[in-house]
Amino acid sequence: MPPLCVRAARADDVPAILEFQVRLASESEGLELERAAVARGVQAVFDDPAKGAYWVAEEEGRVLGALLTIPEWSDWRNATVLWIHSLYVVPEARRRGVFKALYLALKGQVERSPGLAGLRLFVDRRNRAAQRAYEALGMSQDHYCLYEWLK
Repeated sequence: MPPLCVRAARADDVPAILEFQVRLASESEGLELERAAVARGVQAVFDDPAKGAYWVAEEEGRVLGALLTIPEWSDWRNATVLWIHSLYVVPEARRRGVFKALYLALKGQVERSPGLAGLRLFVDRRNRAAQRAYEALGMSQDHYCLYEWLK
């Protein structure tokens, strides 16, 4: 397997990220998203870096996976925690270390930065495969339950 390159996403990655988000919603939740709304949402991250940052893993110039990090200020830690959102890996590249490469790159960034305190993500309780992958990388479930209200 050729080496994976993890990098900050660029504007020319927008079409792949858009496609990944549409697939993610369909595969994980059976939702059919409005492409135009998703396109505006993805572009909004590039237009306003305070919203977050996309990261991609590519192999020989082809983007195989992407995720979005969203900063959350922690007054308890006096530092920012990065939430991992919108993680998608193309089906043919799954179980090949794409997420691991993305995660380890982000973890290294957190370890080197005094302004960053850690990484968080949420996962569907039924998605045991993803939970095993996260646990294999040293992540653990915490003692919080996630509640939400969405319009």
